[in-house]
Amino acid sequence: MSVNSPIVGIVGGGQLARMMAAPAHELGFRLKVMAEDENACARQTIPEAPVGDYTDYTQLLNFARNVDVLTFDHEHVPTHLLEKLIDEGVNVQPRPRALIYAQDKLQMRQAVRHLGLANPPWAEIRTLEELVSFGEKHQWDIVLKTPRGGYDGKGVMVISSPEQARSEEVLQWFSQLESNTAFSSLLVEEKVPFTRELSALVARNDSGEIRLWDISESRQVNSVCDEVIAPAPALSEHLAQKILDTAQTLARELNVTGVMAVELFEVPDSSEGFYINELAMRPHNTGHWTQNGSKTSQFEQHLRAVLNLPLGDTQLTESNALMKNILGGTYENIGELYPQALALEPQAKIHLYGKDVRFGRKIGHVNITGTEQSLSQRQLAAEKISRLFRTGLETPTSSKE
Repeated sequence: MSVNSPIVGIVGGGQLARMMAAPAHELGFRLKVMAEDENACARQTIPEAPVGDYTDYTQLLNFARNVDVLTFDHEHVPTHLLEKLIDEGVNVQPRPRALIYAQDKLQMRQAVRHLGLANPPWAEIRTLEELVSFGEKHQWDIVLKTPRGGYDGKGVMVISSPEQARSEEVLQWFSQLESNTAFSSLLVEEKVPFTRELSALVARNDSGEIRLWDISESRQVNSVCDEVIAPAPALSEHLAQKILDTAQTLARELNVTGVMAVELFEVPDSSEGFYINELAMRPHNTGHWTQNGSKTSQFEQHLRAVLNLPLGDTQLTESNALMKNILGGTYENIGELYPQALALEPQAKIHLYGKDVRFGRKIGHVNITGTEQSLSQRQLAAEKISRLFRTGLETPTSSKE
């Protein structure tokens, strides 16, 4: 007797799609991936992974015809193509009308304002004069952003003075607007005096069921997420509840399906105590700790949610979870390091993405759960593992670091 397993189609063949393979296998779901190229890392774990162009409607439609639901490893698929798929009867989750708030920062800011939630001061601008006027009003520093396409510090510039605002580098941002087909204006925000970055992870299915994970603290190095701790240390219950309420409101009012990460700045002197930074409507780097730190990982939950199945328990497996990113460095033959890496910390769960090593590229992460009291010890162990994959050495030396 054959089993009529649901088929989930994923556009994008990166590590997020790859990490959906294990929970899909455990649940008996079938995954198909539309990969960007032959070397996409999800193709190593998901057999049905044809290469295709997600900006080509015909290729998208051919891929989506034989799946029960279409979802995403990234947020770059043009929404007008997704609307056409829906017209053809394809079950797209999250829907493009929700996905747009993760694709376009200006639309996200407008939606947050409409919902009366915690936005930093911001403006949509098209000219240098508008930029300088905003900077003068908000007393510098300000942050200039491209509405679409930025990540890990790309498409973001901090401007500290009128002189810098009139620099050639900034002028190039405005000159691109004349020919850019992705956006015709820029986003400028006040550079808020935040004390740390937080992330609220929420999942919602089409029936309206919502589950939230504990709020985490994310720590950045060179504009790239380096470490995530859940729950966020020393976060008051009152502020945590306000943030969870905000995440739930966004998921419900924007009609989100699947997992969404709400990235936030903690700003103690602001009226709410925080500002919303960005939204991501897919599993997210700040939620990787859930693989080993939660009863239901973000990857399993995303599959449940887009298939409109009951959502899983999001309680912590232990009192504290730590995630440390592993970036590519000077050591290329990382496969040789498995024995040493696995021996460094018996409790560590090492997740490598099967990617070629490039300097600064995310090639994996390590999760270690435990008590709050053991956090500093686990941070040291995670740093040793990360350094080992980066340099081939457990401890830093002047010749390798």
